Amino acid sequence: MRGMQTDSSNAQRPNTLRHWEWQYLDLMRQIWETGDERRDRTGVGTRSLFGATIRCDLSDGRMPLVTSKRVFWKTATREFLWFLTGDTNIRALCAQGVEIWTDWPLAHYRRETGDQITREDFSARIVADAEFAARWGDLGPVYGKQWVNWPTYEPVGDGLYRLGQGINQVADLVHALKTNPGSRRHIVEGWNVAEVDAMALPPCHKTYQFHVADGRLSGILYQRSADLALGVPFNLWSAALFVRLLAAQAGLEPGELVWMGGDVHLYLNHGDLVEEQLKRVPSGEPKLAITPRAQSIFDYRIEDFSVLDYAPQAKLGAPVAV
Repeated sequence: MRGMQTDSSNAQRPNTLRHWEWQYLDLMRQIWETGDERRDRTGVGTRSLFGATIRCDLSDGRMPLVTSKRVFWKTATREFLWFLTGDTNIRALCAQGVEIWTDWPLAHYRRETGDQITREDFSARIVADAEFAARWGDLGPVYGKQWVNWPTYEPVGDGLYRLGQGINQVADLVHALKTNPGSRRHIVEGWNVAEVDAMALPPCHKTYQFHVADGRLSGILYQRSADLALGVPFNLWSAALFVRLLAAQAGLEPGELVWMGGDVHLYLNHGDLVEEQLKRVPSGEPKLAITPRAQSIFDYRIEDFSVLDYAPQAKLGAPVAV
C-alpha cells in the first residue's frame, strides 16, 4: 500500500447515513494508496484508477459542494455560464477574475514569442487589449462552442461544402425535456472528433445525459479524464448546476447527479493536498438558491445564485498540470 495510512472508520458506514462527500474522499484514498503510477501528457505523473462513480442527491436544493476544503463555487458558476454563451476566448473570464483557463493560452504565448510574461500581466493585457486577446486568448472550439454551436456543413455542388447552421444542443435539450421527457436521447456531447485537435484542451467532462422520472430530472456526467484533487470538485458543482437549471426551465424537480469518471487520477505533486484533505471530515449540507427570473437557460447571471449553509474547511492549493 502506497502513501499515508488514514482513518477509514467512516468507509463502512451505511450509505443512508454517510455524507455524500465520503464517496469523494474514499475515492481519493483508494487512488492515492493503491492507484497505478503512470506517466501522463504533462510529464508530472499520476496515480490513477479507471472507472469510478459518485452519486449525489439534488433534492431540496442540495448540491455536491465539497466541504473538506473550500471550493470557489462562484468561479465554477461563472465558467459554466460562460460555456452557455458559446464563447471560446478567455477575455470575458479574465475580466471577471476567473483565471482557470489562462494557463493554456499563456503557455502557448510564451512558447511562440519567448516572452516570459507573468500570468498576472498576461491576463491584464488580455482584458485591456482586444486585438491581443483575439490573437492569444482563444482556446479553439472548446466546450461552449460544441454545446451551443456544433458545426454543420451543407453541400453546394461539385463536391464542395459551406458552413451551415450550428446546432444548439442545450436549447434543443430544453425543448426535448418539455415535449418528450421520456426520451433516452437527452444528451449534450462535447467530443467533436473533427475538432478535438484544434482545442487547447479536449473536453474532459465530455458527455451529459439526462433522465426524467416522476417529475424529477436526473443527470449523468461522463468525464474521460478527471483530476480528482483540483478539477472534480468544480465538475461536480457544474454538472449539478446544469441539472438544476434544466429542471427549472423544464418545470421539473431536481433528482440525482451521477458522476462517472474514466481515468480518475491524482498528480504526484499533489501529495500535500491529498494527505491533508484525507485527515478532514465532511460536514454540513450546502444548498443552492436560484432567483427564478431567467426567461431561458441562457439568461442566468451570477447574481441569480446564492449558496446557503456552506462552511468549508480551509483552502488547499496545488499546482495545475498544463
